[in-house]
Amino acid sequence: MEGGLSPWMMSPQGANMYDNMEDVPLGITGVDPCLDKNGENHRTSRFEMMNRHKMNTGNPVLVVRRGQPFHLKVYCDRPYDEEKDVISFMLSVHPMDGERVSHGHGTVVHLPLQKADDDADEDESDWRAVLETQEDEVLTISIRPSARASVSKWNLAIDTKQVGFDQVINANVSVDFYLLFNPWCENDYVYLEDEKLREEYVLSDTTMIWRGCNRSFHPTVWKLGQFERDILECSFVLLSTVGRVSATYRGNPVRVARALSATVNSNDDNGALMGRWGNEFPDGTPPTKWIGSVEILQQYYASGTSVRYGQCWVFSGVLATISRALGIPCRVVSNFNSAHDSEASLTIDYYIGENNNHLDEFSSDSTWNFHVWNEMWMQRPDLGEKSGEQYDGWQVVDATPQELSDGMYKLGPAPVKAVKCGEINVNYDCDFVFAEVNADEIYWRYTGPGQPLKLVKKDPTKIGQFISTKAVGSWDREDITESYKYEEKSCDERITMMKALKQASSSFARIYTNEEFHDIDFDVEIRNDVKIGESFTIILNLKNNSDDTPYSIEGMVHVDTVLYTGKLRTPLKAIPFEEEVQPNSTASVELHVEFEEYYSNVLDQNYFKIICSASVLGTNYEYFAEEDYRVRKPDIKINLDNEPSIGLPLYITATLQNPMPIPLTNGVFRFECSGVWQPVEIPCDYIEAGDTAYIKFRMTPQLTGSAQIAAKFNALELNDVDGFASFEVTEDTSELNAGRSLKSSLVFA
Repeated sequence: MEGGLSPWMMSPQGANMYDNMEDVPLGITGVDPCLDKNGENHRTSRFEMMNRHKMNTGNPVLVVRRGQPFHLKVYCDRPYDEEKDVISFMLSVHPMDGERVSHGHGTVVHLPLQKADDDADEDESDWRAVLETQEDEVLTISIRPSARASVSKWNLAIDTKQVGFDQVINANVSVDFYLLFNPWCENDYVYLEDEKLREEYVLSDTTMIWRGCNRSFHPTVWKLGQFERDILECSFVLLSTVGRVSATYRGNPVRVARALSATVNSNDDNGALMGRWGNEFPDGTPPTKWIGSVEILQQYYASGTSVRYGQCWVFSGVLATISRALGIPCRVVSNFNSAHDSEASLTIDYYIGENNNHLDEFSSDSTWNFHVWNEMWMQRPDLGEKSGEQYDGWQVVDATPQELSDGMYKLGPAPVKAVKCGEINVNYDCDFVFAEVNADEIYWRYTGPGQPLKLVKKDPTKIGQFISTKAVGSWDREDITESYKYEEKSCDERITMMKALKQASSSFARIYTNEEFHDIDFDVEIRNDVKIGESFTIILNLKNNSDDTPYSIEGMVHVDTVLYTGKLRTPLKAIPFEEEVQPNSTASVELHVEFEEYYSNVLDQNYFKIICSASVLGTNYEYFAEEDYRVRKPDIKINLDNEPSIGLPLYITATLQNPMPIPLTNGVFRFECSGVWQPVEIPCDYIEAGDTAYIKFRMTPQLTGSAQIAAKFNALELNDVDGFASFEVTEDTSELNAGRSLKSSLVFA
C-alpha cells in the first residue's frame, strides 16, 4: 500500500442477511485516497491538507482537479466478481449554508463502476468511474470528474449489491475531497496551454508586486501561500458563503471571478479585508506591514471578521492567492499613473485655482501613482459563440473597492483584448479599465464664478504607464503595456480613444484651448535614485527657442507630501521665481529639499507631488506640470548559511543598513518562507544611523522544490522595507532525516 499505510480492517457487515453466502453482496472495508499518486498527477501535493498524515497534524483531505481522473484503492471483504457484483459511487457536494444539492443541478452524481475497456460513448468531459486493476480483494478505481463540475468540497460514498437482488449495501466508508479548476485540462474553461505559464500562474506560491511611481518603482515580494493551512477552506467560504455563489455555478470561472472581486473587500459584505487609505491605522495593521496573504486569510478564517487594513496591492495579493488556490491562473498587475474615472467620461478632469490648488469639489476624478489589480485566465462563453474566442484569455479582475458595478464594489472580469480595442461596453466594466490605462488627463484653470474655464494642459500620454507583472520563471519585471493599449500618440491609439468616447456618448470637444506657443520649452529634472535620508533637488529648466525675442517668465515650483492615491496632499516647500530668458538661451530654477525638511512631514510610503507652474508674460500661455516622486528605501539582504534540505534546519542571515542620519528604534523583522507553516518575527530594538543590523535565524522547510523567503522590516522611523531570496529545497537522504513515520490515510469502516 502507498506510503507505508497501515493494514486495512475487515468489516462483518451483512454476513447473516443471506442464506447462501455466495449471494452475500460485496463488503467494502476501506478506501485509500492515494494521496501521493493523486497529488503528483493533479499537482496538488503541496496543499497542507494533503500532507497532514506526514506531519502528524490531523487527517488528510484529498485535493484533485476536475476533468482529470483520480485514483482510489478500494478494499473488499472478498474478491470482486464482475459477473455478480455491482459497485456504484454516489458523489455529492457538501452543502454550505443550507444550499440544496441535486442531480438536476449537477451537484449529485451517481456512477456505476465500468470496465477499463468499455467503449464509453459519453462526452470526454462527463463523469466516469472505471475499474483499473484488481489484485485479490484490492480494486484500483479511477474516478474522472466532469470538466464542468462544481468546484466545491465533495463526498464520495460507495454502494454495492448483487445482480438479481434489490438489496443495496451502503458501505460505512466515504472519502471527502476538494475539486478544483484544472488549467491542464483542455475541456476546462481555464485551460492554459503552456506548462511554464501554468507553473507560474497556478503553482508558484510567491510573486512580485511593483509599487512606486512612474519615475521610480520597485518590486515588493508577496507570499501568496495558496497551499498553506486554512487557505483553501477560507477560499470556499468566501466564494460560497460570502459571495453566495451556489454549488450549481461554482464551476463557472466568470461567476467565480466576479464574486471574488466583491468578497475580498468588505464594502458590501463581511469580506476578507477592509480598506483604508489614510495615514493612520490605530485599530489594525497598516497595509505596508503585510508580507503576504496567508496571515490575512488565516485570521479571517478563524474570526469570520474582516481583517484591517488593506490597500490595492494587498487586495490584489489576496485575490491572487484565492484564485490560484481554486485553480484559476492568475497574475498581479501594476499600472502606473492609474486613472480613477469617477464620472465615466473617459477623461480625468482637474480644476485648479489661481494658486495652483486643486479644487476637489469640482470633480472626484483622480490619478493614482500606481494601482494594482489582477488578471485571471479563462474563456468567455458568456459573451456569445462568435465573440467568445475574441475575448478569451486574460481578464481584469479588481478587488479594490473603487466604483460600484451592478450595485456592488466589484470589477470584472473585463477582457484585456476588449480594453485594448476600446470596446468599453463588453461585460464587465471595460469602460472603467479603459480609463485607468488610456484616459486623457486635462487641467482646467478656474478663476471664479461666471468666468470661463481655461484649458491649461491636456496630456494624452500620462495615464497608463509601465503596466507590469512578474516575468514567467524569473524575478524580473515583464512590461505588458502593449496588451492594454496602442503606442501613445499613434494613429491606432487616437482612433481607439475616439471610438471609446463615441460609445460612451461623451463629448471630447474643448472650447477653451491653450494658445499655440513653442518659443519656450519647460522641462522638470529630478534625480530618481535618491535614498531616504538624502536630500533631493527639483530643477525646472527654461529654454528660449526664439532667435530675437527675450521672454520674462514668472511662476512657482513647489513640492507636497501625498498618499499614492493623490489624496491628503500637504504643502512641504515652495519657491516663487521670476526669470528673463534671452534669445537662444537657457535658465533654471532649483528647489532643494533637505532630509530634515521632508522627513517629519512625509506620509505613508514616501510619496511627493511636484508641481511646476509658469506664465510667459506678454502672452496667454501658461505652463503647468505635476510629477510624482518617491525616495527609495533600502533592501533587506538575505543569505543562506547552509544547503536547504527538507525536514532539516536552514540557517539564514539577514542584513539591513540604516541609510538615515537618525537611529531606527522598536524595529521588527518578519520572515515568511514557502513550505514553512509559521512565520518568524525577530525584534530589533535599535540600529544606529549608518549602521548595519545582522539577524540570524533558522527555518525548517517541509516541502521540496522551489522556495522563497519574503522579508519585511518596520520601525518607528522607517517602515515597509522589503527583501527576498529564492532557492531550491532538496530531499535529504542522511540518517538525520530518516525514519519519519507517516500516519495512515486509509478511511476505514
